[in-house]
Amino acid sequence: MERLHFSVNINAPKEKVWDILWSKGKYETWTAVFNEGSTAESDWQEGSKILFTDGKGSGMVSKIAVKKVNEYMSFQHLGELVNGVEDTTSDKVKVWQGSQENYTLTEANGGTKLDVEIDISEDYKDYFLNTWPKAMDSIKTLSETNN
Repeated sequence: MERLHFSVNINAPKEKVWDILWSKGKYETWTAVFNEGSTAESDWQEGSKILFTDGKGSGMVSKIAVKKVNEYMSFQHLGELVNGVEDTTSDKVKVWQGSQENYTLTEANGGTKLDVEIDISEDYKDYFLNTWPKAMDSIKTLSETNN
């Protein structure tokens, strides 16, 4: 596993950026760069399961490892969802099981600095190096827009 880091400065308060990241409808907007139809199913409580899906029954099975509102969110990936069936035990999943995805929001120059760290396998490195900057741009644009 390798950890990738992405960062963006956003001219908006942390509360607005947090809302863009995790609110229903807004989450789906910025994650569309990864997969049109992306959504998240969870009660959004620390320790709870979260399903990151493509809207068609496939995606990731994870848990919210740490949640500090307006400051930090950490997901631990546990497995994958294939056609609505959770897989947390196959050899394919065990290669990356336990990997993390972390979001840190800090005040910076009257705005917010968003740092995202993700653990990835070599197979997905190029994909994420290409798509995460687009996602960060989308988060920035959505956060800086008055809506």
